[in-house]
Amino acid sequence: MRHAILFTALLVLICAAGARSRPATDNTLPSIRVASGKDLYVQYCASCHGMDAKGQGPYASMLKIPPANLATLTRRHDGRFPYDYVSNTLRFGPGPTILHGSSDMPAWGPIFQYLDKNNERAVEERIKNLCNYLASLQVR
Repeated sequence: MRHAILFTALLVLICAAGARSRPATDNTLPSIRVASGKDLYVQYCASCHGMDAKGQGPYASMLKIPPANLATLTRRHDGRFPYDYVSNTLRFGPGPTILHGSSDMPAWGPIFQYLDKNNERAVEERIKNLCNYLASLQVR
């Protein structure tokens, strides 16, 4: 009986020591894995805007409205990259134009929402990565 009590006490001490040395459980959502801005750009934007973002992609000539030169966004916005403008355009689309009706550019927000199974954090990360990549392409 004495050995059983000692064995139980030793087992409790070992379990307690093991529990203390283990890292705390992280109850947050699993981290999201979103492609880089460059990869997203190549996959979703380059066919119209071109690899250099200057609006000369292989499908540019097929569009009613020529794609924007995305490499000059900073120049066209007083020397500051317009993160909010680009983010909103990616999420909601450029909206209708006066001369041509609706734009050929899709609103990527709903598409990303679908691809990411309504994971808003993943959608925001995609848009942020794309914005950061476009900011890196700016011609000064």
